[in-house]
Amino acid sequence: MPELPDVEVFRRYFDATALHQVVTGVEVREPRMLKEAAPDQLSEAVTGRQFARSARRGKNMFVELSETATNLLLHFGMTGQLKYFRNPEEEPGHTRVLFSFENGYHLAYDNMRMLGKVMILADRDAYIRQESLGPDALDLDSETFVELMTGKRGMIKSAFMDQTLIAGLGNIYSDEVLFQSRIHPKRSVPDLDQGELETLFHQMKEVLHTAIERQVNVADFPAEYLIKHRDAGETCPRCGGRIEKIKVSSRSTYYCTQCQK
Repeated sequence: MPELPDVEVFRRYFDATALHQVVTGVEVREPRMLKEAAPDQLSEAVTGRQFARSARRGKNMFVELSETATNLLLHFGMTGQLKYFRNPEEEPGHTRVLFSFENGYHLAYDNMRMLGKVMILADRDAYIRQESLGPDALDLDSETFVELMTGKRGMIKSAFMDQTLIAGLGNIYSDEVLFQSRIHPKRSVPDLDQGELETLFHQMKEVLHTAIERQVNVADFPAEYLIKHRDAGETCPRCGGRIEKIKVSSRSTYYCTQCQK
């Protein structure tokens, strides 16, 4: 499932292509992707307006429309992505919502498995409160991160994946942060000392920024990253130990048995 780095890459791609373009039409190919709105409501809200600015909270992308406080929410689910194109043969294979622009280009919201959603939001902040989204992982400072973790119960991997605590990390990047911090995914949060929490914070920022800078292209990630070795029985790129797969909060979790004791 797309996590914070993926959605930030989508947002930057959106800004570089569709931002400030005048929308001339919307084609909803799959109405089930729309939540709490009909296709004609989406068309009415968007047609004739520009995409004024974009924002992101965790895994959620927001697009503010010109001359109104209305926002679009784009959530990408497991397989969602965006494609800006001009010629019909360039259109991706699973377009669910298609925005057309005055300049002759189009923006496809492509989602093969249809696990994402598109919504019209009258109040973006109200949606964030409704979903109980915690602060964005990239907006946190060290002090706030430690405060959030202080008093949190349960395992550290579960805490990282709790979107009401910190918004943005999912299964893959939680594993990466823990691996880079040399902390076992089942460590109890109350057992982590101040130094370990600060290490987790700095590694979280480093991992997320690295993923964004590398356009979430795993082949371009540093050689010492776990993401290139996420398979049971693989060799740890750091210490030569064995990568093991376990379950944490029902999610497949990978860690090094030697350097994440």
